[in-house]
Amino acid sequence: MKWALLSVWDKAGITDLAKVLVKHDYRILSSGGTGAVLQQAGVSYTDISAYTGFPEMMSGRVKTLHPRVHGGILGRRGIDDAVMQEYSIEPIDLVVVNLYPFEAMSAAGLSLDAIIEYIDIGGPAMVRGAAKNHKYVAVVVDPADYRMAEDAVRRGGFTAEERLSLATKAFARMAAYDGAITNYLTGIDRPFPEVLTVQFGNGRALRYGENPHQAAAVYGDSGIAAVEPLQGRQMSYNNYLDLDAAVGLLREFDECAAVIVKHNNPCGVATGENALDTYIAAREVDPVSAYGSIIAINREVTGDLAREITRTFVEVVIAPSYAPEALAIMKAKENMRVLRLPEMVMRDEIRSIDGGALVQRTEPYREDWKVVTERDPTAHEMRAMDLALKVCRHTKSNAIVFADERVVLGIGAGQMNRVESAEIAVRKARKTLAGSAVASDAFLPFPDTLEVAAAAGATALVQPGGSIRDVEVIDAANRLNVTMIFTGVRHFRH
Repeated sequence: MKWALLSVWDKAGITDLAKVLVKHDYRILSSGGTGAVLQQAGVSYTDISAYTGFPEMMSGRVKTLHPRVHGGILGRRGIDDAVMQEYSIEPIDLVVVNLYPFEAMSAAGLSLDAIIEYIDIGGPAMVRGAAKNHKYVAVVVDPADYRMAEDAVRRGGFTAEERLSLATKAFARMAAYDGAITNYLTGIDRPFPEVLTVQFGNGRALRYGENPHQAAAVYGDSGIAAVEPLQGRQMSYNNYLDLDAAVGLLREFDECAAVIVKHNNPCGVATGENALDTYIAAREVDPVSAYGSIIAINREVTGDLAREITRTFVEVVIAPSYAPEALAIMKAKENMRVLRLPEMVMRDEIRSIDGGALVQRTEPYREDWKVVTERDPTAHEMRAMDLALKVCRHTKSNAIVFADERVVLGIGAGQMNRVESAEIAVRKARKTLAGSAVASDAFLPFPDTLEVAAAAGATALVQPGGSIRDVEVIDAANRLNVTMIFTGVRHFRH
C-alpha cells in the first residue's frame, strides 16, 4: 500500500487524480478543504488531523506541520525505516500540493494583514521536503501535470527521471512564490521593490546571440517569448528582438495595418482597406530595407498576400491567422518563419546593465494635443500626424517620421541629432513629401529640424514641446505656414 498526500488550493482536477490513485491501491491523506471536495466526490481518504492526532488550529495556519507528515515525506527508504516504524510514520510516495494564491491576492488591493494570510507555510514545507527527497517521493505542484501523474500511477510508479523533473519544477515554483512575496513586501510604499526577483521559464537555447560568437537563450512561456513558428527555421536572437519591436508597433492600430521592421526600427508602415494592398504600400516605403525583414500584419494572411510576401526574402511573418492556401504557398520558402500573433502580455521592461538591471514601467498615459500655431491643422493633417507619431513612438531616437494619412513616407532613426534624422528621412522618401506631416519623438531645441521638414514639403508637425526655445520654433512654424501640435509626452527609445 502506497500513500499520497493531497492538499491543494486550486481544486481543479484533483478528484479525477484521487480516483485513479484509489483505484491503484493508494491511500490518501488530505487536509480539510481538499478532503471536503474528495468526500463530496465519493473518494475515501484519511484526514491529516486524524492521522497526526492534532486538529487544524490557529485558523488553519497549522495543519500539516507535524513529524508524522514531514517524516513520511523526508524519510529515506532503507535508511530511516526504523525511526519511521518507531514513531508510526507512514512513508508518503506522492505529494500533490498547490499553494495559497499569493500572487493573485497581492494584486487585489487588500490590506497587509489580509495579504499576510495568503502566505502559505505548510504547502511550501511539504513541497520542499518532497522535492528534496525526490529519489523516493514524487511531487506535483501544477494541475497541468495531473495527467502525467495518472499515467505514471497506472503503469506502477514514477521513473527516476520523472521524479527529478517534477522536483525541479517544484523548486522553481517555490523560487517564484518566495520572489513574489519578497517583491511585494519590499515594494510596500515604493513604486518598485527594493529587491527585485523575476523568473522566466521555458528556457531554450538559441543558435547564437546577436552574432555567431555570442551564446544566447530565450526564456518565457507567454507572448512573443513563447511563440513558436508554424514553419521555418528556429527563431534567432535578433528575430525575437525585431519581432517584439514589430508587434509593439502593430498593436498601435485597430484598422488594417502592416509593419515592416529591420534591425529594431520600422522601415515601412501603412494602413488600408485590405491586407494585400496595405502590405504592398508598407513594403514600398523602403523596399531595399524590407529585404530580410520582419513583417507584422493584423489581418489574416490570404493566398494572394502570401504570394506577394514570398516574392521577397523575408525572415519572419507574424499575423493573427493564415488561410490554408497561404500556408501552402509559404511552405515553398522553407526557411521563412511563420508565426501566429499571440495575446499581449503587460510586463515591466527589464534591461541588464553592468552590475544590475534597469526596470521601466509604462503606466497608462494620455497625450494632450494642443495647437500652438496660428493655423489649425486640417482633418487630413491630423490623421497624418497621428500615423507619424504612432510610428515615431517605436523608432529609435532621435526619431523623425514623415507620413500621410495612410502610409509612412520617410523615417530617420537613431541619429545623434534631430536635424540629421530629418535629413535622412527626407532623403529616403520615395514619394513626394508635399502636404505631409512630421512627428518628432522629443522637442525641437531649435527651428532647424522644422525648417528641413518644411523645405521638403511638410505642412504639419507634432512634437512634445517643452524646449526653452519653443517660442522660436513656434515663430518659425508660423512664418513657414506649418501647423504644429504639442503633445506634452516625450517618446525617447534607446
